[in-house]
Amino acid sequence: MEARMAPCLELYNVRWVRSFWSADRKRMVCEYDAPDIASVRNVQHEAQARFDHAWAAEVLGEP
Repeated sequence: MEARMAPCLELYNVRWVRSFWSADRKRMVCEYDAPDIASVRNVQHEAQARFDHAWAAEVLGEP
């Protein structure tokens, strides 16, 4: 999956930050730095990476 995503990340100006496994290891949450949510969705679709949801968020507590 990583090899398929690398060119897509560069193409859409998306940077992978980190990923977290759920306690039961059935789901993973991935954090990206991207210009918008559409860019992240495009990366996922083009890399044929299965995903359930994608949403934008803001970091709390940073100056």
